[in-house]
Amino acid sequence: MNFKHLVSARRTIGSLSRLNNERTLSQIAGSRRSVFRVLSPVSPCGGEPYGGGKNASVDGPKRPGFSLGFGRSIHALREGNVSDSEDDDGTMNEYLSRFVWIMRGKLNEAYPDSDKQTVHGMLLIIVENVVAEMEKGGLQGKLGGDASLPSQDLSEDLWRTVWEVSNKVLEDMEKERKKEKMKGFMQDEEVKEMCRFAAEVGIRGDMLREMRFKWAQEKMEEREFYRSLEHLREEALKEDKEDEEDSGKAEAIGEDIAVGEATPEVVSLPKRQGKFKYKIYGLDLSDPKWAEVADKIHQSEEITWPQEPKPVSGKSKLVTEKIILMKEEDDPSPLLAEWVELMQPNRVDWTALLDRLKEQNPHMYLKVAEHLLNEESFQANVRDYSKLIDAYAKDGSLEDAERILKKMYENGIPPDILTATILVHMYCKAGKLDRAKEAFESLKEQGFRPDMKIYNSMIMAYVNAGQLKMGEILMREMEARDMKASEEIYMALLRSFAKNGDVDGASRITTTMQFAGFQPSLESCSLLVEAYGRKNEPDMARNHFDYMIKLGLKPDDRCTASMIAAYMKANYLDRALNLLLQLEKDGFEPGVHTYAILLEWLGRMQLIDEAEQVLDKIALQGEAPPFKVHLSLCDMYSRAGMEKKALQTLGAIEAKKEQLGLDDFEKVVNGLVAGGFIQEAERMHVLMQAQGFAPSESLKVALMASQAFGRKRPGIR
Repeated sequence: MNFKHLVSARRTIGSLSRLNNERTLSQIAGSRRSVFRVLSPVSPCGGEPYGGGKNASVDGPKRPGFSLGFGRSIHALREGNVSDSEDDDGTMNEYLSRFVWIMRGKLNEAYPDSDKQTVHGMLLIIVENVVAEMEKGGLQGKLGGDASLPSQDLSEDLWRTVWEVSNKVLEDMEKERKKEKMKGFMQDEEVKEMCRFAAEVGIRGDMLREMRFKWAQEKMEEREFYRSLEHLREEALKEDKEDEEDSGKAEAIGEDIAVGEATPEVVSLPKRQGKFKYKIYGLDLSDPKWAEVADKIHQSEEITWPQEPKPVSGKSKLVTEKIILMKEEDDPSPLLAEWVELMQPNRVDWTALLDRLKEQNPHMYLKVAEHLLNEESFQANVRDYSKLIDAYAKDGSLEDAERILKKMYENGIPPDILTATILVHMYCKAGKLDRAKEAFESLKEQGFRPDMKIYNSMIMAYVNAGQLKMGEILMREMEARDMKASEEIYMALLRSFAKNGDVDGASRITTTMQFAGFQPSLESCSLLVEAYGRKNEPDMARNHFDYMIKLGLKPDDRCTASMIAAYMKANYLDRALNLLLQLEKDGFEPGVHTYAILLEWLGRMQLIDEAEQVLDKIALQGEAPPFKVHLSLCDMYSRAGMEKKALQTLGAIEAKKEQLGLDDFEKVVNGLVAGGFIQEAERMHVLMQAQGFAPSESLKVALMASQAFGRKRPGIR
């Protein structure tokens, strides 16, 4: 900065004195008193007091003045903060406070050898010139197209510095105003209600803070939008009213209208009424300790006020486009390293890049996000790990999710509640019950109350693993916490109990369903019939079958097949035939499942012709026969010694070996052994063990006996 006009204190004071005589008291009294109140500890460089500086305009295209942005900022601050003279003083005081603080630092930096008194004198002259420029309308002239320039009391370099500081101060004040406005919306009842709900579902820490800010920002934008609409409506009504008045009084006020149109609309500071009240609780803000306080406040505000990403331009923009256009098999490390060198990014910049990748290149998003976990400038937290684990879990990439979890532990970040919830769902879906139980217990240890989705996932994991008792215990735990299980959970437990022939468990589930408000359905009644049939209690199965009919539920093909299977297990052929005849009178027509049970029954009795007739009826149904039909046919043909048909059905069974269970393997091997097909029985026995099934003792004895005695096949039919 060049202080050529401040070299001679005598010349400056004389100029100020001459200007002081030319000004009227009404124009400078308020500004002069306010400036001396702002700089109350500052004494003039000379012996006599400072007056206002003379603001003679000098034509020069290179000399700076008030910028258009400066005027707009002052006007915006006036509209946002000024409601009366006290608020007006507060706005100007804040402006001068910030201006003096920054300007003092620049003067100390430019003139390190000057004492404090000299610096205060320089500040006084600068502030008086700035205030005088405002009062004489320098801002208005600039906005109106006037070419008048600032006074020559300060040099061109100094004026340039003054305007830079002024623009920076106004920008900071505008940001502060927005922050204060946002703080009010952060306390809005709707925003707090959404935050309370988010906290109840397990959202904590940084994620909750970011969501609260987002909701407050949306609320503020919504409020400003409706306020702008209301403002437009008021302006439209005002214009309509003025048009009506003008049309009625056009001749009377024509000259006034012409004058009003010729006067340009100027944005300026409000007229001063009284003195500048620049006083902050009597504190001397030149003390260095207040700089430390300001830094701490700024650091604390960065936590709640998010930063904006840096603008991407030039070479960094080209590198960004290359990153977005990368293929899934490419290595992002070189491009990311180049991007870091160009951008010097922080977390906000990384987040902006990830958002673009997620939208335009989802496959590369996961790869880059995982790479950033080790990037120091990204500052990865537990939420970044949990997002990646969740993304991999939804894609079914269990190994990738566990790799991220392992990296999380290696970096010393323990899983939080949200991460444990994701792990519960992931392991339950993958069928890893032990790992799911660990994550579930971790949730409880952290004091989190599992919700409906977590309970449902755990119960289904227990059901799929065959641990029905544990699944039922969890269901009772839900009821104890006043959480009503869904009908799908009840039906899943009921199906498993019925499949295992556990009539006690099936009865408990149906009773619980009725107490929960779920009425008996065709499926629930059919499952009870199936459960009693598998336990070889055909009478109880028939009781539930008749009770279902009394409820007005018409038995379908599956339910009838379960009842016939119960009679088959007890070998009650006459009862089964009577039931079918009774149902046919009521309009029932047997379907594929009923015919499949009849075919199996006839095959056991070696009624081959009758069984093949039933097979023809299944073909007429137009549906593919159930897989159980092939098992029944293989057993029947093997025991009858019909080699060609037995091997044909055996080939169909081997083609779908992954569908075979332990009972199915036992049935096929026993049938082959009984028919003398020893080699085929041995092959199926090996396949059974390869599938992970252990043969029963009776099957082992049958195989050993066939090998020892070399049972021959019966005559081929």
